[in-house]
Amino acid sequence: MTAYWRTWVEAAAVAASVAAPSVLQAQGSDLPPAGFGSLRQDQVAVTITTSNLAVRVMPLDEHVTRLLAPDTYASLHALAQSKSAAITAALRSAGRDSASLFFVTFFGLQPQVTFIPDQVSIQSQGVYYRPIAIVPLSPQWNDARVDQRQQASAVYLFDPAIPLSQTFTAYYGDQYSATFDNALTLLQSERARVLARAAQQQPPQ
Repeated sequence: MTAYWRTWVEAAAVAASVAAPSVLQAQGSDLPPAGFGSLRQDQVAVTITTSNLAVRVMPLDEHVTRLLAPDTYASLHALAQSKSAAITAALRSAGRDSASLFFVTFFGLQPQVTFIPDQVSIQSQGVYYRPIAIVPLSPQWNDARVDQRQQASAVYLFDPAIPLSQTFTAYYGDQYSATFDNALTLLQSERARVLARAAQQQPPQ
């Protein structure tokens, strides 16, 4: 795991201390079993790097997160649950009843970097999506500023029509990355391995 993202799982574990009903939205059915994945977050996230920021965008759909290593999946799942009330309230305010959840992290590459939360967007299948709502996770989120090697995170709510079985491009302003195309290949292969491990009740190595 890249060093500057290493504290992310620790932050997720802290956020998970408040239990709430599950709000994770899974597109379609046929979920893979949990606890048998082995992928890392950086293998399924899209990272946009600017001159002073790194912005990571990762789907929280369980078709993706269940293919991550068990401890990472547990932290992500609990993270979304811990923000259930806030996410539900944000959906109601936007007049929506569901959304695709993404975990977005801004990491400072220079001292005292300002970031613009609503500049994150997604393009999929020729359609451009802006966030429906943003649920902050980090105390310093409202400052919209991170110091060097500091990070600020939030759960972004996007239109549920975004198909995570297809590639997408993540944008921060006019900067973008389309590396989820690579992640799809890994996810498809890992899904087959997860089903095989589950059939034999073998945990990932």
